Amino acid sequence: MAEKRTALTYENIVKDIKARNFSPVYVLMGEESYYIDVIANLLEENVLQQQERDFNQDILFGVDTSGVQVADLCKAYPMMAERRLVMVKEAQNLKQLDALAKYLEHPVQTTVLVLCHKNGTIDKRKKFLSRAENIGVVFESKKKRDFELPAFIKGYLAFKKATVDDKAAIMIAEHIGSDLNRLTSELDKVLISLPENNLRITPDIVEQQIGVSKEFNGFELRNAIVNRDVFKANQIIQYFDKNPKAGSIFAFLPLLFSFFQTLLIAYYAPNKNNEGEMAKFLDLKSVWGVKDFITGMRNYSAMKTMHIIHKIREIDAKSKGLDNPNTPVGDLMKELIFFILH
Repeated sequence: MAEKRTALTYENIVKDIKARNFSPVYVLMGEESYYIDVIANLLEENVLQQQERDFNQDILFGVDTSGVQVADLCKAYPMMAERRLVMVKEAQNLKQLDALAKYLEHPVQTTVLVLCHKNGTIDKRKKFLSRAENIGVVFESKKKRDFELPAFIKGYLAFKKATVDDKAAIMIAEHIGSDLNRLTSELDKVLISLPENNLRITPDIVEQQIGVSKEFNGFELRNAIVNRDVFKANQIIQYFDKNPKAGSIFAFLPLLFSFFQTLLIAYYAPNKNNEGEMAKFLDLKSVWGVKDFITGMRNYSAMKTMHIIHKIREIDAKSKGLDNPNTPVGDLMKELIFFILH
């Protein structure tokens, strides 16, 4: 029996495909369509040469076919090629998965079967999924959480041989949000505008190309709160209240929660005066961010930090309508910032 491959990461799957180490079946499923599309496109580009595709590639849509038909196509042998590719897009609409489960008992080793199942996952109780897990790749494409977006932006740009300032990455993440297809599209547009000898994205470039204010954004709000700058923090909140598209409570709540959660951990550091040791204790990639937590410990006691974390959770619940029949989001923002700063 082939080695079970469910634990493979997106990066490992991509590496295997580029190395032409193909599995007999790929089940790509989940809420985030970006990774599903990238992997599916890579398989289309790599399994077959251009001249082999007419007789050996079948691209189907779930709504127009059935598991029985897909299984029959998978049983055919390649013509003048090493492999066949059978890909089902929008596979969430595919019926008769049991026929594919039966096919996977004895899959044709020269066929690469790909199911692109978006907007959800296949029921784990299905025989098809357990058999696919045993002989091939099952990958769940999950939505990125807000705090993961800056790292995704940096990684995507690094692949494109470009770099981005920390502040610029946060500005982009807050403005675009977690739709990775839209996010990568915006990043590509920005890259086109840069000179070939200087592929670095700065806050000024983000302001010019994407239209995000470099003065009034979540990153600057976080800085104002870290430094307990009451005037600046209130300036930004007033700006957000008048320009909802510039920044919302749903964008900066995770940012603030992450900071104060880490700040509380910082109080337990054995050596708070050594930036290198603090960075290691807090699992930070560099000492760049340590200064914020050292400043935060000067401006907020451990007890105040605990109360702030509790308040952020309370405001988060209210912003989603829990125990809050009619308080506007703008007022909730002001309530939270007042609580933090006073």
